[in-house]
Amino acid sequence: MNIIKITPRGYCHGVIDALNVVQNAAMDPTLPRPIHILGMIVHNEHITQALKALGVVTVDHKEKTRLELLDTISEGTVIFTAHGIAPAVKEKALAKGLYCIDASCRDVLTTHDLIRNYVKTGHEIIYIGKKGHPETEGSLGVAPGKVHLVQDLRDLEALNPATLKLMITNQTTMSLWDVAKLAKSIQEKFPTAAFIKEICNATQIRQEAVATKSQGAQLTIVVGDPHSNNSGRLSQVSQELAHVPAKRIASLEELDLAWLAEVDTVAVTSGASTPTAITKEVIEFLEKYDKLDPTTWDTASKVTQDKILFKRVKSS
Repeated sequence: MNIIKITPRGYCHGVIDALNVVQNAAMDPTLPRPIHILGMIVHNEHITQALKALGVVTVDHKEKTRLELLDTISEGTVIFTAHGIAPAVKEKALAKGLYCIDASCRDVLTTHDLIRNYVKTGHEIIYIGKKGHPETEGSLGVAPGKVHLVQDLRDLEALNPATLKLMITNQTTMSLWDVAKLAKSIQEKFPTAAFIKEICNATQIRQEAVATKSQGAQLTIVVGDPHSNNSGRLSQVSQELAHVPAKRIASLEELDLAWLAEVDTVAVTSGASTPTAITKEVIEFLEKYDKLDPTTWDTASKVTQDKILFKRVKSS
């Protein structure tokens, strides 16, 4: 089996920073207990379980907003996730007497500042993002009523802003190409709208790498959690731009050997919140895999929880 190891892959700076925040908090005896994370710190269940082992409680429900999740926390510390947080959520947490720690990715905070500054100058914001995603929720909450979510052309058709003084921006982990295409359609309807692309650099270079480096493969394996938007976008890029079929797996255990039956070259990448040890295990399995040797077919994961988190770095 020939393996194309696509780089860069795995943790971005926002994930590393957020995990450092949580690990340092877990080791700080002065912080009020219990320590909660409001939603998944990053979208990876392996990380959630590893943090649980450190005594950190993840409070999450796919049907509830961050404001609603706060209703289940009455004491201790609350950590806001890398996806960014609406001001109203932080205000509510402080009003409840909770000690607050913000692990928001600095790229997301840049988008929040952009929205805030344009609203101050009388603009309304057209935000390209995924409905229900925590980053979208946080960005919409920066200026309630002034930020309009557009996920697709149907949303655009229904959009009727109060002003033509408009600015277009986006969720940082969207497909670079999808955002550009939808922004073009928005500007055709609203020619006065300015477009400021906010795809984060880590997302962009990973997508560009998949678009170019997977082209010699017959299959792309994306190692990433099903909740991870950026992992899903990597699969999309492989299929739509490189024209290479793609499969997303959370770990080696989800690898279906039937996918490899007619394949000799596989490209491997991983989402920005995927632990290195999990991706490494998938690559090592594929390197040793022999279609004719059953001893190489074992897809049981050997990655232990202590390998999920990297060594923490104390805050300066």
